[in-house]
Amino acid sequence: MSQQPIRFYHRNAVREVSDADVTRTVLQYLREDARCTGTKEGCAEGDCGACTVVVGERTAEGGVSFKAVNACIQFLPTLDGKALFTVEDLRQPDGSLHPVQQAMVDCHGSQCGFCTPGFVMSMWALYEKHGHEHAGAAGHAGHSGQGCPGKAACSVPSRDEIANALTGNLCRCTGYRPILDAAEQMFKADAPKQPVDVKALAQTLATIERGETFHYEHKGQQYDAPRTVDAFAEIKAARPNTRILAGSTDIGLWVTKQMRQLGDIVYVGQVESMRQIDVSDEWIEIGAGVTVERGYAELAKHYPELEEMWQRFASLPIRNAGTIGGNVANGSPIGDSMPGLIALGARVVLRGGDTVREMALEDLYLAYQKKDMAEHEFVLALKVPTRTGARANLKFRTYKISKRFDSDISAVCAAFSFIADGDTIREPRIAFGGMAATPKRATHTEGVLADAQWHEATAQAAMIAMANDYAPLSDMRATSDYRLEAAKNTLYRFWLETRPNNPLAPQALNVRAVAAETA
Repeated sequence: MSQQPIRFYHRNAVREVSDADVTRTVLQYLREDARCTGTKEGCAEGDCGACTVVVGERTAEGGVSFKAVNACIQFLPTLDGKALFTVEDLRQPDGSLHPVQQAMVDCHGSQCGFCTPGFVMSMWALYEKHGHEHAGAAGHAGHSGQGCPGKAACSVPSRDEIANALTGNLCRCTGYRPILDAAEQMFKADAPKQPVDVKALAQTLATIERGETFHYEHKGQQYDAPRTVDAFAEIKAARPNTRILAGSTDIGLWVTKQMRQLGDIVYVGQVESMRQIDVSDEWIEIGAGVTVERGYAELAKHYPELEEMWQRFASLPIRNAGTIGGNVANGSPIGDSMPGLIALGARVVLRGGDTVREMALEDLYLAYQKKDMAEHEFVLALKVPTRTGARANLKFRTYKISKRFDSDISAVCAAFSFIADGDTIREPRIAFGGMAATPKRATHTEGVLADAQWHEATAQAAMIAMANDYAPLSDMRATSDYRLEAAKNTLYRFWLETRPNNPLAPQALNVRAVAAETA
């Protein structure tokens, strides 16, 4: 297989790179090679947002989707066929500021300025995602260079939506209120003098897209980005120890923090069939390459109870890059997707060579970092049952306990479900993260609940039984006693929210919601 350069669009031109390490990060390329030093390095682990850039990908409809991601943990070869935008790209032809930047100035959204470019790029991604309502003489302008779809489809996001878009950006000195003000103000300004010509960009990206596997080598290390599942399976079968790369939200830290050598890499992100979501009468099938953001958006349509977990699953840039399949394949005991998926009865689809098999998701995990997968196998998809038939009466909740509300790792992640047959509990499923060496079901607790009446005494008996299911560790996030007590309390909260008589609305038990109402 011949060597190919990495091709991507940056600074108004198609760039080709052929002498970079396979694991060279986008941030290293920007600061050290392209000399675009507006993008900053803060944490080098995808937490602070100082390195936020926007990546554009051509869509099936012929447009371009813009996503804010962390440049510090994304590897340069994954940019192949895509567009890269940094804060330098926002400067207008006459040297003036983009409306996003001007709003930050007008609203005093910056002090030391170190974090500002990252905030600006997260805001710009939001600006490009939404239609723009412009005040004053400018009237109602349209999307960047594409014409406006009309007022109904061209709306300013709410302040909560803005706050969610900025969860991946930390500021130590300004405070977030003026930055949120700026994000609201940017939609009221006149359109930029030179908006992104999305149609032309899509045409340019079409010229650099590859029809076959992209193969890149540097100093003996190989990187492959196949376009089909068959090609992916062939690579893994031929070189079983090839490292699978999806969103790089965990593997990226192996390089930036642990200085690990990854060996050969095969990338999920260009296999189109693994980036699809298929919904049938029985299943929601989510390909292993579907991002966390897209995956949760679909799941929340069927299970609105997942909306808070969706928002609290890391930051938006991490959700834009990371995949649900990667989270499941990683198998971390504190991975937030697994408890909810297990409680819903999800199944995982594996492929190795020409063989495809599936199993209940909880059966994938054998021990800490040990899974029921051969070395050449990989996660192909996740299947989540739809809410049909008897499952129309499904009671389901997920809860995340962490020190910070946004962008934090769980101390305890809980998920509960059962089918309500009048007051009787059928098919209870309880799963926790952070309570054992793997994401684990609470079989003793489920035994107490199965076919019992959903009364307070039943909930309390189940809480007692939970001590037979888990003996959690103590670490920097929580002690063993805290974890077990918190896990029991989430079950009691589940009872309060789903009890047959006078169930409490989730907002009534949400400290943040209650505080906001009384403020």
